[in-house]
Amino acid sequence: MRELEKVYNPKAVEDGIYDKWEKSGYFNPDNLPRQAKPRQGRGKSFSIVMPPPNVTGTLHLGHAVMLAVEDILIRYHRMRGERALWLPGTDHAAIATQTKVEKLLKERGGKTRHDLGRDKFLDEVDKFITSTKSTIKNQVRKMGSSCDWSREAYTLDEPRSRAVRTVFKMMHDDGLIYRGERIVNWCPGCGSTLADDEVEYKTQKAKFYTFKYSPDFPFAISTTRPETKLGDTAVAVSPKDERYKEYVGKIFKINFVGVPLKIKIIADRSIDMAFGTGALGVTPAHSMADWQMAEKNNLPIIKVIDEQGKIRPGFAEYSGKSTTEAREKIIEKLKAAGLLEKEEEIENNLSVCYRCGTPVEPLPSLQWFIDVNKKILKYKKSLKELSLEAVKKGVFGQKKIKIIPERFEKVYFHWMENLRDWCISRQIWFGHRVPVWYRGAEIYVGVEPPQGEGWKQDPDTLDTWFSSGLWTFSTLGWPEKTKDLKNYHPTSVLETGYDILFFWIARMILMTTYVLGDIPFYNVYLHGLIRDEKGRKMSKSLGNIIDPLDMIEKYGTDAVRLSLVLGTSPGNDTKLSDEKIAGFRNFTNKLWNIGRYVIEKTKGESGNKKLAAKTLAEKWILSRLNSVVNEVTKNLDEFEFSQAGEKLRAFTWDEFADWYIEISKIQSNPSLLVTLYSLLLKLWHPFMPYVTEVLWPNFDEKLLMISDWPKVEKKLVNKKAEKDFEVLKNVVTAIRGMRADYKIEPAKRVSIEIFGGIKTKLLEEQAGIIKTLARVENLVIKKSGTKPEWSVGSVVEGVEIYLPLAGLIDVPKEKARLEKELSEAEKYLGVLENKLFNKAFLANAPKELVAGEKEKLKLQKEKVQKIKDQLKSLS
Repeated sequence: MRELEKVYNPKAVEDGIYDKWEKSGYFNPDNLPRQAKPRQGRGKSFSIVMPPPNVTGTLHLGHAVMLAVEDILIRYHRMRGERALWLPGTDHAAIATQTKVEKLLKERGGKTRHDLGRDKFLDEVDKFITSTKSTIKNQVRKMGSSCDWSREAYTLDEPRSRAVRTVFKMMHDDGLIYRGERIVNWCPGCGSTLADDEVEYKTQKAKFYTFKYSPDFPFAISTTRPETKLGDTAVAVSPKDERYKEYVGKIFKINFVGVPLKIKIIADRSIDMAFGTGALGVTPAHSMADWQMAEKNNLPIIKVIDEQGKIRPGFAEYSGKSTTEAREKIIEKLKAAGLLEKEEEIENNLSVCYRCGTPVEPLPSLQWFIDVNKKILKYKKSLKELSLEAVKKGVFGQKKIKIIPERFEKVYFHWMENLRDWCISRQIWFGHRVPVWYRGAEIYVGVEPPQGEGWKQDPDTLDTWFSSGLWTFSTLGWPEKTKDLKNYHPTSVLETGYDILFFWIARMILMTTYVLGDIPFYNVYLHGLIRDEKGRKMSKSLGNIIDPLDMIEKYGTDAVRLSLVLGTSPGNDTKLSDEKIAGFRNFTNKLWNIGRYVIEKTKGESGNKKLAAKTLAEKWILSRLNSVVNEVTKNLDEFEFSQAGEKLRAFTWDEFADWYIEISKIQSNPSLLVTLYSLLLKLWHPFMPYVTEVLWPNFDEKLLMISDWPKVEKKLVNKKAEKDFEVLKNVVTAIRGMRADYKIEPAKRVSIEIFGGIKTKLLEEQAGIIKTLARVENLVIKKSGTKPEWSVGSVVEGVEIYLPLAGLIDVPKEKARLEKELSEAEKYLGVLENKLFNKAFLANAPKELVAGEKEKLKLQKEKVQKIKDQLKSLS
């Protein structure tokens, strides 16, 4: 054993430790050592594919949580003797990356991608990715991630690209992929389509206009977007609305602010009679709901807005204008004609692009789609049906995919049940090119380009989520039949944020059930968002962003990991502050200092695998340790990371450090102390890999990361010893409490009388511990007796404990001090009671403030009662 530094310095050791782990080769499950006697779990596989961070980004707190949780799982299962594979990778993030590079080009020389041309622009993208990818990988390493870098994947590398082309052809051959003109979400800023779940909604103040199309139109309609009314082909009303019944089925030819329209009145049950006038202008080209009504009623579709967000040619003076300019002009004309009946301000949701924030325009476009409702011949079910069944009841003989927390199953079902055909083409240059080629009227779809001259490939690329949807199996070598695919798929768990349940998780289930006839993973664990200490979302504008790398630099990786996992629960947002991380840094130092003590006191000793206990304290600590091993193992198996960590922290600090180590100074057993502490390091390793690995060479030559996970020794669980030791703890705590109440100096030894009743023998046997831990000089233990004169007492579990005060304090002076303290405490209690009896305060004060005052009142009442009890004991 070597002597440790007085203070643990993570900066000095973390890079070296990670380098040691990586060079060992044990991140790769193929290299894990095999033992003569197979360990528990040997041969069983446990696999996670890392949610690939975008190559454009840097490590943020969402990544940090994901990396911490997944590394806990991998290290735990590796120690269980399983073939634990954590496969890392990065995502090309098509739109985000292209947008970033275009921005850099503009900043450097004012050029656009069109100035460079497709090939040269993609060269610039490749250069950018080469630098950013290494940054992300280094940041992943900083979190202590024990992933298998030898299997690293990238969504745009050749193996993944081949998988994408293969799946596209499969789906096209099965009639699931088609090209057609349908309404899509169009981002004028990115110049591309967006999937439904890539559209975000921003609450805004908007004008709500009520007007007639023309003087000869029989009634008014209401809208927030008058400019789209240039393309109206119908007005929809509720079939129950008596106001409009006579008009249903009629067609009106009108002139709307200089543009001729042909409006059919239709009835549709989706119309809300109470909203606006109860009559909705139907613009099939610029609303998904209106498009569906047009299909049902065979309405013509008139496209008003173009891909740049401007009014198309053919719409009189409005053509070429932006939607805002056209709106203003239309309202001006309606006012002049006396057709505008009402203009009011309302709050509504504006659809914006999740990448650039530009308002999204729904418009018809010729795109590639996946049909989610068509029956697949080999399964006799649609993609939607397979995806629903995988989570509802299970498919292909597998149990249903478990989503943690369970409440998100309903969210998944709602989204999947309302899923429309998925638009998979994007009008950008960076990404997986659509594997379709054209030559005149000929169309070729294939994994490889067609032979011959004159073929031109489709210019569009595929939605990033198309390639990400294949991630669990494309990373394991599919479409080849690899050993990895056989050994590690389905993967054990998919851990990610709840905010991409639709973006990614649902698509992985959809794609994997179709391609493999299997599920992608058995479990889905969803972590929440990380917020600041006030519960606010972190943002640059608020200046409250916590950079995990800054925190690692300041407090060490172990502290950051603990702060992200302990005190959290799946699917719920978590508050994080500098103070919380600092608190876990202190705990890391506590574990280090315990190690320093153990190493110093047990030099030359080795642990004993055959655990045995002689004293009550030893029986108690071994029993408690085994209970903790059992509980923590169960927690980790059930993805209860915070509970596992909290139990370990309580055991480490409150039981092992505060009690057993103190007792070990009296009842020395070096071999047991080494054994206990080494087991503790094993339990902590998945959570705190660095500090535990630094300490481990003092106890074993091999790396801690491949040591055995502690097993439960049922024979050592001793509930009687635990109960008896609890009595001992309570007696010592009571004596310490009385000393504190009467401000007796810690160094001063006192006399104590105990009337133990049926616990007398137990207390007599543990007298030495009581005297040492409570700093007692004269200890009298009897079965029963009379309270000594001028003494204060406490009763715990039927045991009477008395502390004679004669010679320790000036009783009259102490009574005077307590009476003064009582007077002040009662006065403050009255202030609190008056405040909380004030109806105005209760009605107007923030809930948090009222709750805080009630807590103060509760504590003050307890304080007053305690002082009264102390005075009574002195009388």
